[in-house]
Amino acid sequence: MRNTSKSRRVLTYFGLIFWMLINLFPVYWMFTFSLKNNEEIFGANVVGLPKHWLWSNYSSALGTGRMGTYFLNSVIVATATILITLAVALMATFALTRLIWKQRRTLNKFFMLGLTIPIHASIVPVYVTLSRLHMLNTYWALIIPYSAFSLSMAILVCTGFMNEIPRELDESACIDGCGVWGIFFRIIVPLMKPAVATVGIYTFLQCWNDELMFANIFISKTALKTLPVGVQALSGQYTTDWGPIGAALVLATFPTLFVYIFLSKKIQESFIAGAVKG
Repeated sequence: MRNTSKSRRVLTYFGLIFWMLINLFPVYWMFTFSLKNNEEIFGANVVGLPKHWLWSNYSSALGTGRMGTYFLNSVIVATATILITLAVALMATFALTRLIWKQRRTLNKFFMLGLTIPIHASIVPVYVTLSRLHMLNTYWALIIPYSAFSLSMAILVCTGFMNEIPRELDESACIDGCGVWGIFFRIIVPLMKPAVATVGIYTFLQCWNDELMFANIFISKTALKTLPVGVQALSGQYTTDWGPIGAALVLATFPTLFVYIFLSKKIQESFIAGAVKG
């Protein structure tokens, strides 16, 4: 029995290691890709380490490609979208789940309708609305649509967590003299950290990965374009230097890995909490 359990454990470890290598290979390939020239990328040394480590690809992407400006624009749009989505979602969920008023269930259903609307189907009406409000070629042209389309999922996630917070905490805080805002900021928000982390990562990934479509349509000023648009602009009409494009892709991927590393613990806590509450 012991030998069987040991062999199963060894096979499990080998399987996990193999799965880890499969998932890490694209990261390795992209990093080595960013340090090669066109001859190595399209030659025999496709997967191997670069013969000459061309760190100049990064300086070319940041300098000539203006990836630093595009990166900053993407960070501004993503950060503002996360903050707006979290603030509106937490307050809306508090009003829908903790306060008693007419039509709150109807309004909740209205918010959930946002999950059924494809973001691509709204391009024309959103463009017309932003044009009439003179918001094209501004950060708000991206922040407002991304926040609106992230709100339904954010409310759905926050509702599940907030419903599990005992209402006795609200009553105790009310007896101690807390008002509605005091209960919200002192009781509810501190207990919603796993949900906040989940919504934050989901919103970040959504707006970071979908910026190409909206940014191409709503932003025409070069100084306001985001990182995916900048990566696309590095491709030449007749010839393309793929090394700087690889460097730009590494820069575009780094924030995603960075955010997940620092917030993955909160995501795991949210999954465990949901399993226990279910």
